[in-house]
Formats: sequence, structure tokens, C-alpha cells
Amino acid sequence: MTDQLFKLRAWLHTREGQKIFRYTMSSVITTGVSLFVLAMVFGVLKLWTEVPSTIFANVVAAVPSYYLNRKWAWGKGGRSHVVKEVLPFWVMSAASISFSMVGAALARYFGHRWGLDHLEQTGLVLLANVLSFGIFWVLKLMVFNRTFRVPSLMEEMDEHLQAEEAVAHAEGIVVGVDETAAVHSADAASLR
Repeated sequence: MTDQLFKLRAWLHTREGQKIFRYTMSSVITTGVSLFVLAMVFGVLKLWTEVPSTIFANVVAAVPSYYLNRKWAWGKGGRSHVVKEVLPFWVMSAASISFSMVGAALARYFGHRWGLDHLEQTGLVLLANVLSFGIFWVLKLMVFNRTFRVPSLMEEMDEHLQAEEAVAHAEGIVVGVDETAAVHSADAASLR
């Protein structure tokens, strides 16, 4: 287990690991935005019922999600390409929002069936929203892994670590356990 944690830590310091970490953190941030907006429009302001409130909250959260993922996680700048970037993002967002609508409808059904008050109903709607996106995220991951035959995370980490070590070796850098132990080949050659 310690070896796997060491590999995970090392992988998180690679470019690919940082990208995946930033992608995950973008999801955490936008989930927080979605939950806050949903709590406000449904729970506090009581503007709409469960389903329209869920749709609104998730559309609002999709805007920062796009920019966080594009600029921070993927490191892209400049103008967005409508067909290659914007359209695929909104198609996936629409699919996940549709899935969350099912969760909101179920929350409404069970809330009425169980006779929940508005505060309890708000909690149920928030929980349904998080669960819907979590289930959709896992399903998406399973489909992508099966469709694209993606290796396991441990295999991927090993592959990326080996590739980074090969690049470092090719550039004449010897990388030790600690990043501060990196020595250029000129220094290594003088030790021989």
C-alpha cells in the first residue's frame, strides 16, 4: 500500500497527474457552486420546484466548469473553438444535467411521499443532485474506460512515471526519491 501511495504522489507531480488533479478540483469547485445555487433558488428563495431549480443551478455551475477545465486543468488559452471545445462540453453537460433532473424528480417524489418539510426536502434535493452527478461521473468513466480501453490508474501512473524518468534520463538528469536530489549529467559524470 505504501508503494502505491508513493507512486500516486509521484504521479501527481507529473504533468498528466497535475492535469487530472486540476480536473478533479474543478469538479469539486463547480459542484460547490451548483449546490450553493440550488440551496439558494430552491431552499431559501423558493423560486421554482425541484427540477427547474436543479436545471438552473447546474447550468449556472457549467459556466465556471468550462473555464476552469479549459484554462486551469487543460492549460488552454485564447479563443474557444465552438465545434471542438464548446459544443462537446455542452453536450456532455446537457447529458449530466438530464441525469440530475431524474434525481431531482425522484427527490420530489420521495419528499412528497414521506411528507418532508421544506428544509428536509431541500436536503434531499441537494443529496440527489450530488448523487446524480457522482453516478453519472462513474458511468462516464466506466464507458470511457471500456470504449477507449484505458489502463488502470496504477498502470497509467507507472507508465507516466517511466516516461518522465526516460525523458529526465535523456536530458541527462538523474532523479532520486526526493526532487531536490536531481543532479545534471555533468555533475553525475564528474562523480564517475
